[in-house]
Amino acid sequence: MAFFNSGSRALVEILTRLQSAERPLPVDHTFFEFGSIKYHVQASAEDPENVQLSISTPSLSHEAAPSPGLPEFTLQETRNTYGGFAEVVEPARDGYALTLRLNFSGLARPKDRARAIRQVSLVQSVVLSSQLKHILGGLAPSGATKLVYNHRHPFFVSRTPGKISAIFPMRFRDDTDLAVATSFFQELQEAGSSQSRAPRCSWSPIPPPELRGESVHHLTTNGGFVSFDILERHVRRKRAAKTAWILLNFQSYVKYHIKCTRSYIQSRMRKRQESLTEVIQNARLRGSDNTKKLQVRKKSKRRLINLGKAKKLQKGFRAVIDKMKRLRLRIRVRALDRLRRHYRQCFAMPRVKGSNHYDKLE
Repeated sequence: MAFFNSGSRALVEILTRLQSAERPLPVDHTFFEFGSIKYHVQASAEDPENVQLSISTPSLSHEAAPSPGLPEFTLQETRNTYGGFAEVVEPARDGYALTLRLNFSGLARPKDRARAIRQVSLVQSVVLSSQLKHILGGLAPSGATKLVYNHRHPFFVSRTPGKISAIFPMRFRDDTDLAVATSFFQELQEAGSSQSRAPRCSWSPIPPPELRGESVHHLTTNGGFVSFDILERHVRRKRAAKTAWILLNFQSYVKYHIKCTRSYIQSRMRKRQESLTEVIQNARLRGSDNTKKLQVRKKSKRRLINLGKAKKLQKGFRAVIDKMKRLRLRIRVRALDRLRRHYRQCFAMPRVKGSNHYDKLE
């Protein structure tokens, strides 16, 4: 429950800004927290020391506090807590359950003022814890009382000899949320039983015996019932406010845990998907490289084969051309030899008169 701080951060910021301002600033600011808690801060420039803080919070049980204002025990608890620097204004501002007049002029050191501002931011926790302590103190020895801090998710408290049980009916819309919550309840049950100082936690899919006699509408759930056994040491002095705040925000904390778990699972799934996608891409790149290498090898082989064929053809052509040249030379040589022989024969014959050859020559 560390993430569900009982103090109001917006209230701390506004009051700190008022105290640290160099010149008085008029403030009239209204804001909401947790859906049903309403704050109103008012301060004037003429009187900057006095700041009026009003808060409106619904009652936990209409049976215990039927009037719209806060009961006397809650007002007395507020006076005891903020008596040093705050005053309860009666009647409260219209539309609000409690109005405080804050005056930090008596606190000289900045550390004391900062501590007082943080204490004022816990006013919601003080009001709700005082109501819950009063309800727990006035419980009957048998039966259960319904408390409504969140209108959608009420819970029950019952008193038995030696302990007080807080029972939470759990409802979920999504099956995934139901599975995560069931696992969380089982782990919480094991953790609560292993630690002696923590309240014992139990989870059951059926209503516990303390809720006998309640309406069927309140007992119809799909997430079962979570019960905490609150002992006397858990509600003593300052522990009472902390215990009350944890019980009031338990259902919100379960929803917060479910959202965090789902986001964590989704982030792990995305990382796993990215890693698998990277592996597949690397495999494809390696496969493409191998295919490219094979294609290059095939192309080189084809080129070598083509080059070999081309060389063989060139050698064949060259051999044919050489043969043709040799034949031409032989033909020329033979022709020249024949001419030479013919001329030798002609010029080497004797000259005889009366022969036709010489007659022609003469």
